[in-house]
Amino acid sequence: MEKKYSVVIAGGGSTFTPGICLLLLDHMDRFPIRKIKFYDNFAERQETIAKACEIYLKENAPEVEFAYTTDPEEAFTDVDFVMCHIRVGLYAMREKDEKIPMKYNVVGQETCGPGGIAYGMRSIGGVIEILDYMEKYSPNAWMLNYSNPAAIVAEATRRLRPNSKIINICDMPIGIETRMAKAIGLESRKDMEVRYYGLNHFGWWTSIKDKEGNDLMPQIKEHVKQYGYASKDGVDPQHPGSSWDDTMKKAKDVYALDPETLPNTYLKYYLYPDYVVKESNPNYTRANEVMDGREKEIFGECERIVQAGSAKDTTLSINGHASYIVDLAKALTYNTKERMLLIVENNGAIENFDPTAMVEIPCIVGKDGYEPMAMGKIPTFQRGLMSEQVCVEKLVVEAWIEGSYQKLWQALTLSKTVPSAAVAKQILDDLIEANKAYWPELK
Repeated sequence: MEKKYSVVIAGGGSTFTPGICLLLLDHMDRFPIRKIKFYDNFAERQETIAKACEIYLKENAPEVEFAYTTDPEEAFTDVDFVMCHIRVGLYAMREKDEKIPMKYNVVGQETCGPGGIAYGMRSIGGVIEILDYMEKYSPNAWMLNYSNPAAIVAEATRRLRPNSKIINICDMPIGIETRMAKAIGLESRKDMEVRYYGLNHFGWWTSIKDKEGNDLMPQIKEHVKQYGYASKDGVDPQHPGSSWDDTMKKAKDVYALDPETLPNTYLKYYLYPDYVVKESNPNYTRANEVMDGREKEIFGECERIVQAGSAKDTTLSINGHASYIVDLAKALTYNTKERMLLIVENNGAIENFDPTAMVEIPCIVGKDGYEPMAMGKIPTFQRGLMSEQVCVEKLVVEAWIEGSYQKLWQALTLSKTVPSAAVAKQILDDLIEANKAYWPELK
């Protein structure tokens, strides 16, 4: 009889959880599941999501056992995979991450610049805590971590839990590859074979071919040169919201800096910070877009399902981006040797770059974990940008471990989005005040 797997979703109260739950059910033929559990330390928020998912499961997959809890022992006992997507401080803190830097005319973004640093300082402890629960109650399980900011979190797990069974992964390259495939008329991003290197939210595609080995880069470049990663008609079903529209279009200007490669969209925040600040509304940021959009919609729909006692005709939908989570779990379980972009210790994969840096590169995934692919040497421009950014990430983790004000000030000063040490200090002092409940004390 085929083995079935037990999964816990850490971050059970997230707006993304219903989509991931539906995704797991949709892929049961590839990855059979016997049990799904939700875990969150915010009982009330999780309950709304969980009760709706419980009804959906009863109606659509009654054979799958379901539970939700705030008790770590109950959550992490008897699990094969921990799918971790936590947001310490929720959207209320994301809003502060975005708005505090903007007071000083600095980029306000949840994973880049000061906002990403603030979020990283909150996330490290949360992810480590969940990793420890897993190792205590299910020591043979794998943790698939897609909590942001992935670069800082990955560096923290490298430093603090170097032998743990954790894989750090991000859906942004997947979202961009989906757009690339669509732009040139392919059915799926899986029809492409890519080479990519960088840090998380900070990377470049160097080769994209079809399964027959034909070069697809010229076609994709032609599209990006004109439209960025936006569609020709400007309609974006993946990410409705003005800030995302702009990000996708701006990719054409990021691409112009190095037409040899294709860029990750997040590079806009580092390469055009003045433009980003000018175009942003300091009173209404991406956090507000999400709170007024996705958060209200998901919680509203979950409450409707609970009140109706049925998920019939629900508007909850599969999170397509999240399909990589199933791909990853399947590769680890069935030794599929699938090629996936993961965030891993460099260790010579990028020849002329810090061997201890957590880089995002293609890896072959199988039963024993992952094997990074060699990327060779990278050009001076990319190496320079990456060296600066990886030092920011390392300083943040050191600041968290040591409780060092000095190192966090250095991290902010070094970020390409911050104009001076004086501005960095002003932002830092405001962030410390806002994050008193979440950060370690800094001295």
